[in-house]
Amino acid sequence: MSFGNLNIIAPLQQALAKEGYTEPTPIQMQAIPFLLQGKDLMGIAQTGTGKTAAFVLPILQRMSENYKSSIPGTPRVLVLAPTRELAAQIDQSFATYGQFLRFRHLAIFGGVRQGPQVRILSRGVDILVATPGRLLDLMNQGFIKLKGVEFFVLDEIDRMLDMGFINDMRKIVSALPEKRQSLFFSATMSRQTDDFADRLLKDAVCVEVTPEASTLECIEQRIFFVDHNNKYPLLQQLFKQQDMDRVLIFTRTKHRADKIAEALNKSRIRADAIHGNKSQNQRTKTMRDFKSGNLDVLVATDIAARGIDVDDISHVVNFDLPNEPESYIHRIGRTGRAGASGTAYSFCAADERNFLRSIERLTRMTIEIADHPYHSETAKNAVGAAAEMAIPNRSRGRPGNARRETFHKSGPRKEYSSRRR
Repeated sequence: MSFGNLNIIAPLQQALAKEGYTEPTPIQMQAIPFLLQGKDLMGIAQTGTGKTAAFVLPILQRMSENYKSSIPGTPRVLVLAPTRELAAQIDQSFATYGQFLRFRHLAIFGGVRQGPQVRILSRGVDILVATPGRLLDLMNQGFIKLKGVEFFVLDEIDRMLDMGFINDMRKIVSALPEKRQSLFFSATMSRQTDDFADRLLKDAVCVEVTPEASTLECIEQRIFFVDHNNKYPLLQQLFKQQDMDRVLIFTRTKHRADKIAEALNKSRIRADAIHGNKSQNQRTKTMRDFKSGNLDVLVATDIAARGIDVDDISHVVNFDLPNEPESYIHRIGRTGRAGASGTAYSFCAADERNFLRSIERLTRMTIEIADHPYHSETAKNAVGAAAEMAIPNRSRGRPGNARRETFHKSGPRKEYSSRRR
């Protein structure tokens, strides 16, 4: 099937052809016809499936069919995203696919001065992509009115709810007109996500391109049982032995992300960290360097990693397992995109053992165990209190059991293999 079979208009097909896209992905094939009909939609699709284009293309087409001049501070399209990086990515997608149309777009988010954003708003924008906090700030100051919104998109709604944005979203929704087309997208479907969508979507269709909470089949997954003090030596060994070209490493804390990046650089591996304590300019530069290949490794916390859209990530390494099993799906989905192969390595210490059990219950699969020199039977067999980690106290910024870490080179170089339990 081609985009022409979906009745996509010529200016959009021209942009798609220029970018090298000839065939729609499954989420695009299923969602676009409904969205062109004006239906509300709940889309369940993982990262890398083409879901952004699945809503950007029909929105641009419907706007073209009913062209209106921009009104200062009153957008026709509102897209909410959980992080700055994802907002910027979506805004770029509107620029890319709408390059032969006449619509104005803008991404607004915190971490940068609001002055330039306000000046662009005052000239009028058709499409506004925003994080909830900055949007509410500018609404409260009178710079944005949502009475003219015709298309409302919530992207990664599951993560928005996980991050505690529910009250902000309710305030924003209350300012929207009743008559609108609403489009929600999520990688997973929880009861909270389902309840939230039920209240806001009207006669919606649900499109699900993969089984709920499934992992991408083309990703090779391995679990490494290892004690905490051996995690970094294990990481170093993997870099020596594996063909790890472009690597994304996830950690639980900002401090640990910085320490890993620092240690990798000392080992002459080009790395940098991205997390909430970095300024927006720092985060933008780091992402640009990673995309361009000036960095080999990006070390990230979960929140900062939202919106990372980088092709050809060869490996995802979970240096720390996430305490929310849904985050595992989001993390490993950064590799193996668009049908390419990818590899996900996860380190599991004793007090993370229950996190692994939750992940395997959610994904309905058993992850293969990797043999390696630092293998820990204690971690593999941990149960009860020994398998439970103290949940971080967000108000303090660090977990109660966080340690100051000094990473060093150590350990023999030895091949490893995989085995099943």
